Amino acid sequence: MKRFTIALDDSAAAWIRVCAADNDMSVSHVLGELLRERMQEEHDYDSAMRRYFGKAPVKLKRKGRHYPECDAVHDRSGLR
Repeated sequence: MKRFTIALDDSAAAWIRVCAADNDMSVSHVLGELLRERMQEEHDYDSAMRRYFGKAPVKLKRKGRHYPECDAVHDRSGLR
């Protein structure tokens, strides 16, 4: 485990102390949890973005046919 020294403004320091006391944890533990949650959120977002952009685009109009009806385009159940 690494140790860090951080600088917080007065209102952030007061908030984190209250948050730690409310959860019966140390300030260090609360900050560690907040950072782990943020790391997980970023990882999840990046994974979702890679999956989304990894899919091939879907052509809406086939050769010699009309564009699909609006309801058919917005039917999400066909995409899952």
